[in-house]
Amino acid sequence: MKIPYYQVDAFTGSVFSGNPAGVCLLEEWLEDTILQSIAAENNLSETAFLVKEGEEYGLRWFTPEVEVDLCGHATLASAFVLFEYVDPSNDRISFNSNSGFLTVARSDNLLAMDFPARRPEACRTPELLAKALGNHPVETHLSVRDYLAVFDTEEQVRELQPDMQGLCKLNYLGIIVTAPGTRSDFVSRFFAPREGIPEDPVTGSSHSTLVPYWAKRLKKSTLHAFQVSKRGGELYCEDHGDRVQIAGKAVMYLQGTIVI
Repeated sequence: MKIPYYQVDAFTGSVFSGNPAGVCLLEEWLEDTILQSIAAENNLSETAFLVKEGEEYGLRWFTPEVEVDLCGHATLASAFVLFEYVDPSNDRISFNSNSGFLTVARSDNLLAMDFPARRPEACRTPELLAKALGNHPVETHLSVRDYLAVFDTEEQVRELQPDMQGLCKLNYLGIIVTAPGTRSDFVSRFFAPREGIPEDPVTGSSHSTLVPYWAKRLKKSTLHAFQVSKRGGELYCEDHGDRVQIAGKAVMYLQGTIVI
């Protein structure tokens, strides 16, 4: 079996930055064990698998260890591959996913994803969270999937060196850390060691939580964001109530064929 394979750097305009995602174009769905094995072999934070389903595409995402319910950068990468290499005449791609119906539209040099909003609710800061992060956040919130830890400054977010074993003890998929940005509305980082991702370079899905939080706090619906990981990435976001728009650039790094 031969599977067309692409590796795309998402939320960036240049290679070696942003978040790399694998994209596999399938003729039909394979067994989950095969999909998981491919993702483990790729050893990227996420590999996306696509199957044409009428006018839309079925889309699933796997880390090296588990399937996840929502992934932003691999969705952006998937749309980039379809726009550039499968259907260049199209300006809008629709996906069926475990998080419902998702769309990606291209305008100028940006790809804009329409994602569900995951509004966080304030909660008490678990001592385990503060200890594992190495600094006590000024606020802590919970979404349906992640903790959101808020700090005062971008510098605090950049300087965090979390204890990954400590974060693994928290019963949530990921930990988002965020603060006001010095050259953007806000910055963030994202850790998900329980799912095999110590730090994700740029995380579209975390912005389903970040955008509603910052839109409410800053009283504005259009937001500019940086994820300040080592690779780094830039996101252009809008709050639309129950939905959020998350836009960015993408570039091709690698094309090939998986043979199994």
